[in-house]
Parts: sequence; structure tokens; C-alpha cells
Amino acid sequence: MNELSQVETTEDRILDGQVTLLQPRDGYRAAVDPVLLAAAVRAEAGERALDLGCGVGAAMLCLGARCPDVHIDGLELQPHLAELARRNVEANGTADRMRVLQGDILNPPSELELESYAHVFANPPYMSGDRGNHPPNESKKIAHVEGDADLEDWVDAALKFCRRKGSITFIQRADRLAELLIGLEGRAGEITVFPLWPKDDEDSHRVIVRARKGIKSPMKLMNGLTLHNDDGSYTDAADAALRGGALHLRGEGK
Repeated sequence: MNELSQVETTEDRILDGQVTLLQPRDGYRAAVDPVLLAAAVRAEAGERALDLGCGVGAAMLCLGARCPDVHIDGLELQPHLAELARRNVEANGTADRMRVLQGDILNPPSELELESYAHVFANPPYMSGDRGNHPPNESKKIAHVEGDADLEDWVDAALKFCRRKGSITFIQRADRLAELLIGLEGRAGEITVFPLWPKDDEDSHRVIVRARKGIKSPMKLMNGLTLHNDDGSYTDAADAALRGGALHLRGEGK
């Protein structure tokens, strides 16, 4: 029996209804992180982009909605999520410029060409394998907890597929920022760190890190993006990004 036939799914809409998303009812479900990740990728017409660990395709579809002339590949480890991503690509009418491959970043499929992408982006597992309280759902655990590939491997893969002077973009837990920066040291520059603040008076739990391969420009630490107002509603800047705009953060030029 096909693994996907055993998965109960829901049909949801993100990006202010621009993207239809079929995803598991239980297990990993796309939230705001892949939407914000896509909003931080500065892609231009005619370029190629790669979504490592694309899940059901949320981030790549969001990027494709904002940048309709960009060709995007997605790589996903879990077969049933890769199949859902393919169905989502078809459902959103983007099969002419998107494809989804199933495979491991440690042993990627040969269809992915080294140093051929202008942009590589990823929402890798947030938890290292030695942390406790793993999700009971196996698929969700694979999405949230590192397996054979650790964060250094994700950075290595992104740099391997990114062309020289191209960009790599990650969204990750704030307490793992040092690991990301160590992985990028000497290999990428023009590093920009965007903290994501739940509210103005709360600590950052997530960061978006963007860098360019083979560039030596110094790092910038931006003011970041506050997601919520005091009443729980989204701030204007966060709302604009979640509705399909590029992510312009305080302190960053347009």
C-alpha cells in the first residue's frame, strides 16, 4: 500500500489564500516559519532556487507566488511529504517551473546540480538529536529533530549547491545561531542576521540568517522583525510578509 494512502490530510491556504496546501492532519504542518523564510529570499526573474527539506512545499510555493519567473527545485527526505509537495505544485499550477525530488541531503539525487542555484534556502530541524521531549509522531519527529544530518551538514549542503556569490537563507532557533555562524565562517560573507521577536518585550526564539557564498563582506545584525502586537495580532510588517510581500526588516534597505 502506498504510504501516502494511509495519511489523512487537510487542504489549507496560506499567503493570504494565494497558495493551496495539502498537508497531513497529524505530524508536521507548515506554520509561519516557511512563509517568512520564503519572504527573506531575494530572488529575481530567471534565477534558479533550491528548497532543502521542502516538506509539503510551503516555502517554495510561497517564493514562487511572489517571484513567478523563478524556477524552484525542492528536496524532501520523507516520501509521503515529497509526494504531497508534488501534488501541491500541480494544484497551484506551478509544475512548469517547479519540481520536487525525494532524497537525503547527505546523499542527494543526481538531478540536483552542484553550484547551480542562485538561492538555496532551508527550514532544517530545530532540535539536535540529544535534546529531550521528541514529538511522538514519527514524521513530525523527523521534521523537528536532527537525524543523521546535523546543522553543519545542512550548511554544507546549501553551500555545495549554491553558485558563487549566490545566497543561502536559513530559519533556525535563536539558540543555535552560533552553530550556523561557525558553519559559514570563511565560506560565506555578507551574513545578515534577522531576529524574529514574538513581541517587542519578549526574547527572540527564531532567527533568519542570510549569507552569500564566496563573499567577504562583514556580518550585519539587524533590528529584526516583531511578529505580534500586544493584543496578539500581527504587526504591519509581519502581516505584509505573511500575505506575500518580501521581508523588509527594520534597518535593512528596500
